[in-house]
Amino acid sequence: APWHHIENLDLFFSRISFHRNGFTCMLIGEIFELMQFIFVVAFTTFLISCVDYDILFANKAVNHSQHPSEPIKVTLPDAFLLPNVCSARIQANSFLICILVIAGVFWIHRLVKFIYNICCYWEIHSFYINALKIPMSTLPYFTWQEVQARIVQIQKEHQICIHKKELTELDIYHRILRFKNYMVAMVNKSLLPIRFRLPLLGDTVFYTRGLKYNFELIFFWGPGSLFENEWSLKAEYKRAGNRLELAEKLSTRILWIGIANFLLCPLILIWQILYAFFSYTEILKREPGSLGARCWSLYGRCYLRHFNELDHELQSRLSKGYKPASKYMNCFISPLLTIVAKNVAFFAGSILAVLIALTIYDEDVLAVEHVLTTVTLLGVGVTVCRSFIPDQHLVFCPEQLLRVILAHIHYMPDHWQGNAHRYETRDEFAQLFQYKAVFILEELLSPIITPLILIVCLRPKSLDIVDFFRNFTVEVVGVGDTCSFAQMDVRQHGHPAWMSAGKTEASIYQQAEDGK
Repeated sequence: APWHHIENLDLFFSRISFHRNGFTCMLIGEIFELMQFIFVVAFTTFLISCVDYDILFANKAVNHSQHPSEPIKVTLPDAFLLPNVCSARIQANSFLICILVIAGVFWIHRLVKFIYNICCYWEIHSFYINALKIPMSTLPYFTWQEVQARIVQIQKEHQICIHKKELTELDIYHRILRFKNYMVAMVNKSLLPIRFRLPLLGDTVFYTRGLKYNFELIFFWGPGSLFENEWSLKAEYKRAGNRLELAEKLSTRILWIGIANFLLCPLILIWQILYAFFSYTEILKREPGSLGARCWSLYGRCYLRHFNELDHELQSRLSKGYKPASKYMNCFISPLLTIVAKNVAFFAGSILAVLIALTIYDEDVLAVEHVLTTVTLLGVGVTVCRSFIPDQHLVFCPEQLLRVILAHIHYMPDHWQGNAHRYETRDEFAQLFQYKAVFILEELLSPIITPLILIVCLRPKSLDIVDFFRNFTVEVVGVGDTCSFAQMDVRQHGHPAWMSAGKTEASIYQQAEDGK
């Protein structure tokens, strides 16, 4: 069988864990990602170069008839330029041509990656059917524990891991989550520069997908990274003798990656703005209050993640805590803001009601300039105001809600206990459970801020990072180098309060923080 003696078990097990919705779902998802990229680039190019906005905004007349006295009805295609005119405008725009060339190269790279991924997905598809004896029709109804038990059994029959005779569930978790465990540990030990004290804003957390991608690129898999391959830290990083030299080397590498981020900043920023516009405009029109909803922040997901916890397990736990977390944050709506919101909603709603009534009486009202825009903005305004008006049946019991939240998220600082009613606690919890609008804003700012964080904040920590990987990496037989925190060794990393006096060997540096 092709899964005898698999070389890269980390990647193999990761693909198995991601394959739980089946081959078809993953294939269709990848195809739509490619199509989505083409659509965003092509549609944006069309809007820039192929639309006559003077006709669209009725600043220029269109004559469809030879009889000037006949009424003119403008249609949407009237605003579209002829193909030869559109092509000429695109060719005359050097900046747009440059963007399209870069986008084309990036898309070809994604296409090659797509073809490679599909081949890998098919291998996993065959593994599920032929080795694990799980048909695709029933795969979504299997639990991860059942799949994992079959993988452990397959090791005895096919020897997929050549380094040890038997696999354990913990071996599988260590391989899938090798790098994620390191990231959880670095966030836990406050090693990564993601917390800042800013004027006016106070204590702030900034951790975005772009910044996370760069951290992983630097530490784990990019050119010149700390790891020799998926499962082994480079030998020089395991020795203390040349730590200063390695720190200087890492600092230089961070600098170059930061400079690369600066150079790519305009392109990434344009993509982020376009993607956010196309993704959220329709949602904002349909559900204006959705941006006032909250979500678990990327920092919150990393801070609250257990060592050796898969994505779907984390998502399940945080989803259970979502409703009590929302209720807790809603306890802190300002009474003054509520009064203002009620009155603004009344005034805006009154004007909106009149415009809607006039439109029902005669739909030509919509043809009046800016009436449709006014109706839309008033509708959004009323919905936003209502999001600041609390439920009149809501009972203020933050301590009880915070205990319910803790039952699901499992971690919180000791000073939150007994202080759930204080705004300081609310502000700290908001770093874990942020507004959706704040999440979008941070992602938009990420291309600008990420290079600054890498060059100004991460580089000075190079020596600490080198020391961290040396001090908290252990080699596990049959698994490779893993983060020592993931071994769940209470004697080595646990808090002294968890054990009898003198039983723990953990210094403050070795202890995990906040109860991990």
